[in-house]
Formats: sequence, C-alpha cells, structure tokens
Amino acid sequence: MKGQEWYQADDVAAEYDDKRFSRGGRLIDRREKEAVLDAVGPLEDKDVLEIACGTGRFTVMLAERGADVVGLDISAAMLQQGRAKAKRADVADHLEFLRGDAGRLPFPDDHFDTVIAMRFFHLADDPEAFLREMRRVSRDQIVFDTFNRFSARSIYNWALPMGSRLYSKSEVAVLLAKTDLTLEDVEDDFLLPYGLYRSIPNGLASPLRAADTAVGELPVVDHFASVSYWNTRVR
Repeated sequence: MKGQEWYQADDVAAEYDDKRFSRGGRLIDRREKEAVLDAVGPLEDKDVLEIACGTGRFTVMLAERGADVVGLDISAAMLQQGRAKAKRADVADHLEFLRGDAGRLPFPDDHFDTVIAMRFFHLADDPEAFLREMRRVSRDQIVFDTFNRFSARSIYNWALPMGSRLYSKSEVAVLLAKTDLTLEDVEDDFLLPYGLYRSIPNGLASPLRAADTAVGELPVVDHFASVSYWNTRVR
C-alpha cells in the first residue's frame, strides 16, 4: 500500500481529522458518511467490517446505529485515536479495533454482512487482490469509494504526500467482474477537488458546494466527478 510509513506516523494520526475534516472539509465528512449510510441501509444487528478504518470516523458512526463493527487498520496510532473516539461516543462495547493487513484479512470466509473501505483504494498497489480478499470475508455487500481519473484531482495528484491511484469507470467495472461482484449502485460527486474544500472556511465552502451539487446533477458531468461511491453485492 502506498505511503505506509507516512500514514502510520504518530503526528499524522493526531492531526488527521483536523486537517481533513475541519473548515470546509466538514462538508466532505458529511457527504462520505451519507454515502455509506445510504448504501448500507438498516444497521441494527448487522456485522460490518471496515477496512482502513483510520481514526474511526465510520466505525463509530456505524456502531452508534446498532451495527456490530470491526475496524481494521495498519496504523497503531490511527487505531488509538479510534478507540478514544469510541469511548467518548460510549460505543466501545459494540466495536473492535484490530491492527492488520487488508491483503490478508484475519477472518474466515463469509464472516461479515458488509465490508466497507473508504479512502482506501487510492492507496492500493493491487486493487484486485484487496477487493478479492474483501469479497472472501463478505457474505453480502462491499461498499467502497474511488478517486476518478478524469477529474480535477488529476491536476494536483502529483503534489499529494503519497499520490493517488485514479480510476476510470471501466477499470472499476473490470475489477468487479474479476471478483464476482455485482454493481447495485454508484454515486458520483464533487466536481471541485477535496483539497479546495479543505483549504477554505466552511462559510465559503458551503455556497461552492451548493453550486458543485447543482452542476453535478447533470448526467454529462458524471465522468468528471472527483469521487465515486460504489455499492456492490456478492454474487
């Protein structure tokens, strides 16, 4: 996986949420959580695995809504932040954080109802292998996002600390076919790049987001969206 050393640094984990999901980044956080909840549906008593759970943004949210959740991440520092977040939210009894490798998941086949991987596939050096492993442990659903090749992100991708793997729609379609997954739904969003939202105050980001959303509703611009949220089912 790209950027493993950078991602596991203590200072990166401590500042991760503030740098990405404060200011205008709060709009990104809200939209990503909405995408996950829309895809997963009712969560009561559902067994969920989150790959690359980081500081537990989604893990804690899912546990708060009644799911039994396991969050797996390679970074011990990120997991420490997640455990503290779960304790503050009073859901520590409903989830478990594990350190592990997404390429070798420590679970038996068909162990979870749903497997989620957000902010992960742009770092994957072998996306097919990772997706195949997620498919192995899921008995029903896999939800993930990708950053898209024909988007504004491609303009500044070289400047990011570890770069990003960018995907076309056709490339994801091939991945799904190879791993025996059926596409149930895909949502495309954010014509403007994430980095712009994170760099400006929320008061300025909100009207930009409104304009972005309005233009994004036009079918012709789907292929230029920065991110796609994929909802897939096990065949």
